Amino acid sequence: MLRCFLFSLVVVTLSATMAAAQTPAELADIWEAEHITNILPSNVRHKDLKEYLDKLKGSGVRVAEVGKSVSNKEIYQVEFGTGPLKVFLWSQMHGDEPTATSALVDLFWVLRRNGDKEWVKKIESSLTIRAVPMLNPDGADMFIRRNMQGLDINRDALNLKSPEARLLKQLRDAWSPNIGFNLHNQNALTAAGPTNKQAAISFLVVYGDAQRTTNEGHERNKRLVSAMIKAIEPYMPGHIGRYEDEFTATAFGDNFSAWGTPTILIETGALHGKPESFLVKMNFIAIGTALKSLADGSERNIAPDAYLGLPNNVSGRLMSFIFRGATIPIVKVSETGEKSIEFSVGDIGANRERRREEFAAPTVVRRIGDLSTISGLEEYDARDFYAVGRFQPLSVGNFGEILFYKKDRKIDWAAADLEEAFPPDAIFSLGQWIKGEGVVPRK
Repeated sequence: MLRCFLFSLVVVTLSATMAAAQTPAELADIWEAEHITNILPSNVRHKDLKEYLDKLKGSGVRVAEVGKSVSNKEIYQVEFGTGPLKVFLWSQMHGDEPTATSALVDLFWVLRRNGDKEWVKKIESSLTIRAVPMLNPDGADMFIRRNMQGLDINRDALNLKSPEARLLKQLRDAWSPNIGFNLHNQNALTAAGPTNKQAAISFLVVYGDAQRTTNEGHERNKRLVSAMIKAIEPYMPGHIGRYEDEFTATAFGDNFSAWGTPTILIETGALHGKPESFLVKMNFIAIGTALKSLADGSERNIAPDAYLGLPNNVSGRLMSFIFRGATIPIVKVSETGEKSIEFSVGDIGANRERRREEFAAPTVVRRIGDLSTISGLEEYDARDFYAVGRFQPLSVGNFGEILFYKKDRKIDWAAADLEEAFPPDAIFSLGQWIKGEGVVPRK
């Protein structure tokens, strides 16, 4: 009798262990081995999503057209699982915020292809998961935030002037999901707290009112976010932040929570030196961990401390490039046409503009002066160099196309074609050195 009891206990324990055994490292390995997204997220158009979804349909994933955009592009919903707990995710309501779209495609592919695994069986039997991977296909095709009406869909939760917003609310109201995931991208120069580290991913457990009223679903979401943080933190230590939690009455995430679907916001930023695909993998691991934790019930035993201890997002502390201590020649022209030269010494800060990865991204000068309280993702020691604008004067708002000259050279700064008359020692263009790389030393 005792032997039978012990055998049964071992079977139950092993079954529970198998169901919960999928670790973040294993999820990372699965993504590396099996992901089907082969285009960098910012390059994905609506037609590319349709090709991905055809592959999902071919593998047995339920894919349905659920609506149309302003320009009559199809909007799709993907579904997996038959369980009682209803999970709803939506991505790319802003057309230029694409990272999670690719992560969702890979997630549904992996779940369908690994249906024989215990952890997937547990998700399938415990959860029903629905996702709209691209709510704003018009914006996605133009790589802009708004829809074809010029509306920010995420500020249209109450007026419902856009067909995309009406669809999103209809999908929520008709199904009443138990939990929502609102998936976005944030500014690449957002810092994780008062540091010089980018917030590669930021989370927010979204309140449903300005009074920050909590409930069981809200508290569960804190535990889920803590699980996600612990899953991805080893891959990006110090690069996870907490999104601002000011209540926005017209936003969808806030209203989903108000309407009875407690929502988690995930905002993907950037991580200097890592490709966009790395953050697709991080989203895959984070969301996969949340689903597994919901399915096996392990979230109930997770403390919310990791979420509560996240540093708040901070803006204004980071720039793409800073050239420290450059001497800037300034040509002055008097009323009589006489030219004189003045010199100014300061730091030059330039930011890379947001573009699809397939296009060269221009840099724009955003700050000149004492930037000692600001960090650059790349910094250069320009104290031994003159710096002048290549095509425009070197001033705030102009392109960050910069010519660098060693200070021991004699230069006629008023020359009509400076670059041709006096070839520079180094040229910085489109965020890279096209001449003289390494001449201006990196800090």
